[in-house]
Amino acid sequence: MKNFLPPKVLPIKRELEGASIDLITLGCSKNLVDSEKLIRQLELNGFDVTHDAEEPKGEIAIVNTCGFIADAKEESINMILELAKRKQQGKLRQLIVMGCLSQRYLQELKIELPEVDRFYGKFDWEQIITDLGKTYHKEAFNDRRLTTPSHYAYLKISEGCNRHCAYCAIPIITGKQKSHSIEDIVAEVEDLVAKGVVEFQVIAQELTGYGTDLYGKQMIAPLIERIAQVPGVKWIRLHYAYPANFPMELLQVMKRHDNVCKYLDIALQHISDSQLSAMQRHITREQTYTLIETIRREVPGIHLRTTLMVGFPGETEEDFKELLDFVRWAKFERMGAFAYSEEEGTYAAKHYEDNVPEEEKQARLSKLMRVQQQISEQVQQSKVGQTLQVIIDRKEGDYFVGRTEYDSPEVDTEVLIKRNLPVSPSGECLRPGMFVQVKIESADEFDLYATLND
Repeated sequence: MKNFLPPKVLPIKRELEGASIDLITLGCSKNLVDSEKLIRQLELNGFDVTHDAEEPKGEIAIVNTCGFIADAKEESINMILELAKRKQQGKLRQLIVMGCLSQRYLQELKIELPEVDRFYGKFDWEQIITDLGKTYHKEAFNDRRLTTPSHYAYLKISEGCNRHCAYCAIPIITGKQKSHSIEDIVAEVEDLVAKGVVEFQVIAQELTGYGTDLYGKQMIAPLIERIAQVPGVKWIRLHYAYPANFPMELLQVMKRHDNVCKYLDIALQHISDSQLSAMQRHITREQTYTLIETIRREVPGIHLRTTLMVGFPGETEEDFKELLDFVRWAKFERMGAFAYSEEEGTYAAKHYEDNVPEEEKQARLSKLMRVQQQISEQVQQSKVGQTLQVIIDRKEGDYFVGRTEYDSPEVDTEVLIKRNLPVSPSGECLRPGMFVQVKIESADEFDLYATLND
């Protein structure tokens, strides 16, 4: 985006007592947690808030944007423009934009989107409330209005990131890592359990670095140990680990506690030494292979989710072949991949030429995902005949829909149980948040089909 001088900022109108608000969240689950906390602050001040409505109808719209990659930026801009049309039609009184996109491009957006009444950064919740003429309740900082089903929640344990991967703009947007204290996190877990939450998706930009800023060392293992001991916590699932300097004691916590799911989301990005070095990942090919072997040996049956990148500057055919061979060897139970997209301000944008043609990037991405599809199909079929514990998420059509401990909400496999079996063997009616034992009868690429176990 071009550099512009900021326009005169207009104050938010103060006469919107009790106005209805649509809050739209774009991007990752970390953004979702921010939205949930902001919603609670708005509700404490008398506003009626709807989250992610299919057809926004509120008098005020707040867009919590994502600014991570080009597609996410485009989605955020399109949503703002869509709401700007509602404002031009007289259907919307105030349009507010916050989050990662406006944190990064605040001055440019003020000029390019004059329809927006006010822009805020990622952490300006107090200012939003103040500008609406209300009081920010500091004592309720950790209070949230869950937007997920009431039996699970995302638990954000830190903000920001101390890693400086060459391709990533996140540290530019969010700044250095700021860990929440163990005491505050455990208190939040206890509060959510009291409200009916039994499953926690533990999230951070970089999970395994948790605590280094507060305690001077990695404290993710002691934190998960504490959470696992909170009465009522049934499942804990770990997202966004970093491979370099991985804290091996975390694997021992997984082994000790049945409520720590055998699931780890660990973004690896690549395997060739030249690419890992250029990406500034601080790990080698050999160390990565050893890490995967160690994790699988120490936690038998664990399901690994990873993210990989193709087309990073300088990636050769040999680099890509190494990546394909690695995926065939590792047999990741869950895998996502994307083609490199240059992000302004990053080390890669400043120092590397984006020299892999876009057509080649997409061809490599397609080939990589075809290899993973075959692996995923094998993983799915291997579960047929097994008896697994499942948490029920919802009713949908002819099925009750749930997940195993190996499946995170929204991104992983779901288990479909025929609704003509509406009760568990104990006679209880199936309901969201209930754990049941099921037998997997069949599988396809995305779903498992099961019956209740006798």
